[in-house]
Amino acid sequence: MANPEEQQAEGLWNQISGRVKEAWGALSDDDLSRFEGQKEQLVGHIQEKTGETRADIREKLDALWDTDDT
Repeated sequence: MANPEEQQAEGLWNQISGRVKEAWGALSDDDLSRFEGQKEQLVGHIQEKTGETRADIREKLDALWDTDDT
């Protein structure tokens, strides 16, 4: 069984990945699980899939990462 910190991190990632999927519908669950917690790798993957600039992607991701609904 995962410790409380691992459970909290997993819950946070689940929230963030849901937001990322809303922002970039072209991403699959597999895409997101492959880059879990690896922001720069995720930026590169989104850029490959969408053609958006890295700066625009980072800006959107930063906003999603910093959103705290709890």
